[in-house]
Amino acid sequence: MSAPDRGREPSRFVEIERKFDVDAGAPVPTWTEVPGVASVSAGERRHLDALYLDTEDLALARAGVALRRRTGGPDAGWHIKGPLIDGARTELGWPLGESDEPPAAVLAEIAPWTTAPLAPLARIVNDRTAYELLDADGAVLAEFVDDHVRTSDLRQGTEREWHEWEVELGPAAPSDAADRETFFTAVADAAFAAGARPALSASKLARALGH
Repeated sequence: MSAPDRGREPSRFVEIERKFDVDAGAPVPTWTEVPGVASVSAGERRHLDALYLDTEDLALARAGVALRRRTGGPDAGWHIKGPLIDGARTELGWPLGESDEPPAAVLAEIAPWTTAPLAPLARIVNDRTAYELLDADGAVLAEFVDDHVRTSDLRQGTEREWHEWEVELGPAAPSDAADRETFFTAVADAAFAAGARPALSASKLARALGH
């Protein structure tokens, strides 16, 4: 929690996604049947290991906020996911740094919700294969990830495991809300045709905690 952390500007992006539950070994959907998807990139394997923190009284969770320290993947670091608003979350990110303690900039960002001490809440280990759904110009319409998730509720001692798919909009996704819904409807049709089901929970953390 050194002074330079206070001046570090976080990365910032808006996450708009759809989630599906799926059985292990289910075939990847034929995404090129989704209007606008011209090709799909080769799968990239990632091993993600995230520790989630919260106060004793779950002040962040009650506000719909998640704080994690994640290793692995292209965005390893400290992340704050804000509340879900109109189907989207704003996610802020900082580099991992050398300490296991949240940087001062992270603590300052969550201060509107809590300044109480933080402690481990859950661990989520995810073996992911990520694919880019590309338009005819090679721009990224969305990222599709095939996730094998293993979690530990560190306060209750409960472990869980499941498979899920996520499709998150990319830079070339439709900007109009109606067009986005049309795209996601086609995505859901392709996912269900491949054996997916509606997701049981809105987030990995919520499911790790039994919600």
